[in-house]
Amino acid sequence: PGSIQISGETLSGAEIRDICESLRENSVRLLSLRGCQLSERDFGHVCRGVAESRSLAQLNLNLGIVSNINRVKQLAEALKTNRSVQSLFLHGSPLTDAGLALLNPALSIHPSLVALDLGDCMLGDEGINLICGLLPPDGAKSGLKELTLSANPGITSKGWGRLAIAVAHSSQLRVLNLDYNPLGDQVAGMLAVAVASSRTLEVLDLEGTGLTNQSAQTLLDMVENYPTALRTLILAENNISPELQQQISDLLSEGEEEEETEAHEVTAREKNPWICQNNSSSQMVLMTSGLGDSLLAETEM
Repeated sequence: PGSIQISGETLSGAEIRDICESLRENSVRLLSLRGCQLSERDFGHVCRGVAESRSLAQLNLNLGIVSNINRVKQLAEALKTNRSVQSLFLHGSPLTDAGLALLNPALSIHPSLVALDLGDCMLGDEGINLICGLLPPDGAKSGLKELTLSANPGITSKGWGRLAIAVAHSSQLRVLNLDYNPLGDQVAGMLAVAVASSRTLEVLDLEGTGLTNQSAQTLLDMVENYPTALRTLILAENNISPELQQQISDLLSEGEEEEETEAHEVTAREKNPWICQNNSSSQMVLMTSGLGDSLLAETEM
């Protein structure tokens, strides 16, 4: 299966028919209509095509495609039937909490969805409560691996605290993008606790979130003193000294180097099972970031 990627175009009825035919023929893995203009009728046709497709893995409707409640309802109906979509991009859609409430039942029961972008979707604390339901407690069931909530300034510290608790107990979340939200040092402290508790979170984007050296020091202490899965921490465009940012980066890099050494040792033992172990009870854990095959990285944000 191939991909259809169109950006910023006004789509004709003939183009929509071609897209829908490809979806029904299961010849599309990635459909991106980023910032395109299409009629209400044609949007409905696309949703029906999504519902019927068994090959579609990534659906990008960024930049205002899902522009009203009627479209939210049609997308929700499509996702209730679809079983193949793994990543859904709705960045820049005016969903609001009310729209997410309509979409949430379909998201919560979808069997394949692991990556969700709700950046700049005008969400608030009620929306966060719904999102936390997509991050089930450890071991309960599968949930999201990658979540983007960039630029949702309507979410308060109470909402972010709720998310931090969910992340701490999430069994699968690997990537969390919270850039360009007015988080501040208090929320950053909550997130540091969440990262220290999570066994899976590898990437945390806090670019432009109003942090200072106070929260950077907390994050540094966390990275320095607690074993975590964290590999990448983005702190650009904050009021944080370059020295602190470099210290955090160096510690994360040291962790990667140590794991690469462990990985080589594991591979060597697999190739030569006669290598003796000094301690028969010792365990070697191989951890990789998986960012190379990241679902969010496969299509243009």
